[in-house]
Amino acid sequence: MNSKLKLHLFRFALPFVVLAGFSAGAVALPKESRVPGGIALVPVPGGEMPPTVQFNAYRVAVVRRDDQWVAVVGIPLAEKPGELKLKVSTPEGTTEVPFRIADKSYRTQHLTIKDKRKVEPNPEDLKRISAETKRSEAALSKFTATGTPALQLISPVEGVRSDSYGSRRVFNGQPRNPHSGMDIAAPTGTPIRSPAAGVVVEAGDFFFNGNTLYIDHGDGLVTMYCHLDTIKVKTGDRLEPGQLIGTVGATGRVTGPHLHWGVALNRAMVDPALFIGSK
Repeated sequence: MNSKLKLHLFRFALPFVVLAGFSAGAVALPKESRVPGGIALVPVPGGEMPPTVQFNAYRVAVVRRDDQWVAVVGIPLAEKPGELKLKVSTPEGTTEVPFRIADKSYRTQHLTIKDKRKVEPNPEDLKRISAETKRSEAALSKFTATGTPALQLISPVEGVRSDSYGSRRVFNGQPRNPHSGMDIAAPTGTPIRSPAAGVVVEAGDFFFNGNTLYIDHGDGLVTMYCHLDTIKVKTGDRLEPGQLIGTVGATGRVTGPHLHWGVALNRAMVDPALFIGSK
């Protein structure tokens, strides 16, 4: 490993050391953005031990900050503005903690896909897509309790980061689901590195996403990497921050080589930019 990469990894490893002790006032958290696709930092009741928090039936990461337990809540893109509620369980019982989110408008993107099957799959394709959706859902829904949530991430690849997260997608004139990740444009073969320590929980060639990886970072934080040219790790591998996991490609439904990077928090696909700071 060259000296520049060692320095790069050391600089970004510090937040994870801080998190390990839940030091008061020192926990490194993602940026708060209380909108659909954003993150809410919600104070919750608890004693010496952290409470168990759920949102939309999914468990939520909880950290200690300034002598207060804080739930780090991923907000799904489909949520409507208004009051939402967390279910908080402690040894004393279960209660609801409300919080509010505002509205946010995302732009619409019109894209042309040359492979028409990637827009209008045939019956055999639909069977494959159904099976792959179950695999993806299982990976994105994982909650592995660690006690030391890694809630700041290194950007996984050097390239041009778009603001495409949340965009309403129209492929060949047909509306599709909003874009649930960040696109990072880079030449085919550009190295992709793990943004934090974690475990590979799913890998393979998917109909829409092409060569794809899912990494479980613990406490409900799961990242996904789509359209890879090559995959350099396998399911079950334990990863260190900055470890090579694959290379940028143009597999699946794409208009050119890029990395689609998705970040799930308590199963909600949230804006990856909130974990890595400003562009």
